[in-house]
Amino acid sequence: MPGDLDSLLKEKRIFKPSMEFVKDSNIYKWMEKRNITDYDELLKLAENDPEWFWDELSHELEWFEPYTKTFNWNPPHAEWFVNGKFNIVHNAVDRHAPGEQKDKKAFIWEGESGEVRSLTYKQLQMQVNKFANVLRDIGVKKGDTVSIYLPMILELPIAMLACAKIGAIHSVVFSGFWAKAFQERINDADSKVAITADGFTRRGKQICLKENVDVILGNTPSIQKLIVVEHAKIPVEMDSNRDIWWHEAMEKAVFECATEEMDPEDPLFILYTSGTTGKPKGVVHVHGGYGVGVYTTLKFVFDIKPEDTWWCAADIGWITGHSYIVYAPLMMGATSVIYEGTPDYPDPGRVWSMIEKYNVSVFYTAPTTVRMFMKFGEKWPEKYDISSLRLLGSVGEPINPEAWIWYHEVIGKSRCPIMDTWWQTETGMHLNHAVAHLRSKTRVCC
Repeated sequence: MPGDLDSLLKEKRIFKPSMEFVKDSNIYKWMEKRNITDYDELLKLAENDPEWFWDELSHELEWFEPYTKTFNWNPPHAEWFVNGKFNIVHNAVDRHAPGEQKDKKAFIWEGESGEVRSLTYKQLQMQVNKFANVLRDIGVKKGDTVSIYLPMILELPIAMLACAKIGAIHSVVFSGFWAKAFQERINDADSKVAITADGFTRRGKQICLKENVDVILGNTPSIQKLIVVEHAKIPVEMDSNRDIWWHEAMEKAVFECATEEMDPEDPLFILYTSGTTGKPKGVVHVHGGYGVGVYTTLKFVFDIKPEDTWWCAADIGWITGHSYIVYAPLMMGATSVIYEGTPDYPDPGRVWSMIEKYNVSVFYTAPTTVRMFMKFGEKWPEKYDISSLRLLGSVGEPINPEAWIWYHEVIGKSRCPIMDTWWQTETGMHLNHAVAHLRSKTRVCC
């Protein structure tokens, strides 16, 4: 009955974080420096003067040239950081690589088979620079779009960052989609270059990507070059006039690569909506406003500290992965975990074993995943030491109270605040997380 269903969504308890947690939070310390007494005061100040708020946060990042105006609103057009010069990759990679962060791990990657790779900030810069030069050598220039169809491997963020470094626009397609979606997005952007892999493994089964891409490339007249990552060791046919092995091109590439100075409103990427409410729409995000926005929300909502290991268990093919696996964590100088595989393979303990293995302290996943783990039962997380966790997150559809409570009690041991985020591909970043709490009808103080 509707009344019965509605009652299941009503949860009036309030779960407050400890005062120790609050006083150690990034947002509390940020307010303290500005003599702001509480969160409500900050909300009021930001509402009354949003330009002040974003101007304050933007100065935590580095600009090639300062902007002359924070915001210009000429309905329906909005411009942020007018006349400045900025590149998100300078802030995500270049500014960390030479200094104290150079030997800190930027990414820890684990494959479904258990293979592990990692990149320090210095190593990441080297890979990004070299691949940026590969792209330049085959004719990619500022304003060109590069279409990317890769699984959750390190080459995916490297390719995205390399595009952005030279002012090219990346268009990533989720590797779980059929290649027809890749064809449509290539043609939509008129891409000259595409990037894929021989294939990947999912639940122990090899999935061919290159073979599927070969079929659709006959219908993509703009494509001149296809760069192929040798990942799954699947034999593939290579067209000598078109196809380039990633590893062979990287062996020849030089390390030095200048970062393009971009207008803050220059496009960074195109990403398509899921299509659940109609035909997928291509959404464009830019270097400046998007960069400051995702940096701010990761800093304040997920309270990332230098000692944290962050795991956003999304796919980079979606906006969550773009914003909170690739760009924001790197701008924060964080260490991120990337997992290529399903969360319950080879058994339902996979995620919890990785949290123990990598000492993950902040974990961000979807309500669907939480409900799946609820079904498997408490015995699986109880097998592992997940006491490193200090903060949890939820993303995607609204989280139901039952799943929230299970997540809080079983995974968070009743001590980890849960940040229930609400946003869309169109927004690029979390919106006010209080909205998400209202949508889920679970009252959570944070």
